[in-house]
Amino acid sequence: MVGRLTAGLSKEEKSWILYDWASQGFVMIVMTVIFSMYFMESAADALLEQAAASASVCEVLYEAFCEDVAEVAARARASALMGMGNTIITVIVGVMAPVLGTLSGYKGTKKLIFTFLAYMGIIGTIGLAIVPEHLWWLLMVIFIVASVGFSGSNKIYDAFLVDVSPKENMNKVSTLGFGFAYVGGALPFILSIPFVFWASLETSGMQLVTAYRISFWFAALWWIGFSIPMFKNVKQQIGVDKEVHYVRKSFIRVWTTFLDIKNHKPVLLFLVAFFLYSDGIGTVIRMAIPYGTAIGLTQMNLMMVLLVTQFVAFPCAIIYGKMADRVGAKKVLYFGIFTYVIICSIALLMHPDRNPLFLSIMFWSLAMLVGTAQGGMQALSRSYFGRIIPKEKSNEYFGFYNIFGRFASVIGTSFYTGVVFLTDRPHHGIAVVVVVFIAAAIVFKYVPDDRKYVVEQEATN
Repeated sequence: MVGRLTAGLSKEEKSWILYDWASQGFVMIVMTVIFSMYFMESAADALLEQAAASASVCEVLYEAFCEDVAEVAARARASALMGMGNTIITVIVGVMAPVLGTLSGYKGTKKLIFTFLAYMGIIGTIGLAIVPEHLWWLLMVIFIVASVGFSGSNKIYDAFLVDVSPKENMNKVSTLGFGFAYVGGALPFILSIPFVFWASLETSGMQLVTAYRISFWFAALWWIGFSIPMFKNVKQQIGVDKEVHYVRKSFIRVWTTFLDIKNHKPVLLFLVAFFLYSDGIGTVIRMAIPYGTAIGLTQMNLMMVLLVTQFVAFPCAIIYGKMADRVGAKKVLYFGIFTYVIICSIALLMHPDRNPLFLSIMFWSLAMLVGTAQGGMQALSRSYFGRIIPKEKSNEYFGFYNIFGRFASVIGTSFYTGVVFLTDRPHHGIAVVVVVFIAAAIVFKYVPDDRKYVVEQEATN
């Protein structure tokens, strides 16, 4: 099956796809599932201890945090802290992205920057396996460092698409990357599940913390092992010659690239729409586990839901690519946006006080719907952008693509954090995400059809 899917692709294209496979163990284990559970436990315990300490001083505070109320409030606030951490990551990488784009546009720099950031993420992942569990604040700091490394390297990785693939292959290569990424993310996660399950049994003798740390080691080793073909075979093909003070001048090029994009209306419109719907997608991805934990779902339930989602997402990402080849990426992306509007609208009904069985069924259903759209939308966004931009300016343009992508989720996670802190009701924080997706659909209406646009540009040139 793999041979049939990758038939006709070059060694460089296959190596590029394999990096998606390699790095997604980090996404599944650290960014999405296991670290979220680990941090939620660590932070919630600390908040409960803080409430208990306050109760010895002030009885009123104790009553506000006693028994079940204290546990619910602590979980909700721990999810808000997770949202705050994700917002910090978004801002850091968003600020870095355009500078990384212009710097990587110089010959000989793209691979160097990519390698540095990838190893920063890998070493940070190992760090999560070493830090004591009661230091929740240090866990968050290392999580931010590792996530910045992962996200930064992935932004450079996206820009390598134009180095390894011609325009006519980009939809296929990009969707294959995301498709294989879901399987690549699922496998180290599957290796982790028996340890977490065993540790959750009272008779096992293994602590959950130990199982979590083993999972982080799986993510790091998987990442570095399957990245070798990317490090070895993929080279920068497109770039400009280095000039005197090229680092300083790269900051100037950020501004000139911005002005160029501003005058390139189709690219600008797409980036605005991309920012909006990526914000919604990013919020859903990052807050799935904290949200599920906050409404009272069990750890094993959450882990199994997200594991099954990976296997739903793999064929759906491939299907999105095939649909784009038939009807164009724009129509398929539109379909994905409205899928997310439905998902988030239904999530508004998931009040923490509702029947646990109802909440579990609803979470499973929504997760499957997310799986049908998530990978395909991300893959087609990447290939759509690669097809409509000038190839000789791909690094600089992808820098801005990445800043719009990285600042995505800053609206959703920020509002989620604020609303939950104010109300202690996690489902209320979802409301803004619905608005964001609707706004994305309105802007996306004015984005050109990619197939017609490419033909017109080639005829002009």
